[in-house]
Amino acid sequence: MLEGLPGLGKTELVKGLSKLLKLDTKRVQFTPDLLPGDITGNPVLQEIDGRREFVFQPGPLFTNIALADEINRASPKTQSALLEAMQERRVTVLGKTHDLPRPFFVLATQNRSNWKAPILFPRRN
Repeated sequence: MLEGLPGLGKTELVKGLSKLLKLDTKRVQFTPDLLPGDITGNPVLQEIDGRREFVFQPGPLFTNIALADEINRASPKTQSALLEAMQERRVTVLGKTHDLPRPFFVLATQNRSNWKAPILFPRRN
């Protein structure tokens, strides 16, 4: 967790680290209206051989380094989906489990607690 005031280069530091390690990275800007499916992925209705069926479309967590930018702005449900990915190294969408790539880890930025943000991300002690 990188914490600080906006504009101090937290996001650029994470981008530089991913380039140094030569790992795939994706950035998610967390906002109060971001849904869990926006980060985990969603089933998409597709026509295959004349039949319509749902096909899983992976979200931005399907990467080696997931940059969770301003994580304290996300809703508790979206934070919970991220915590599942961090703990289990997989996501569950509509009852089906999808493994995340290896290695997988999350680097998150959070604005300082005295900065105006709607929801603080829970910390482990």
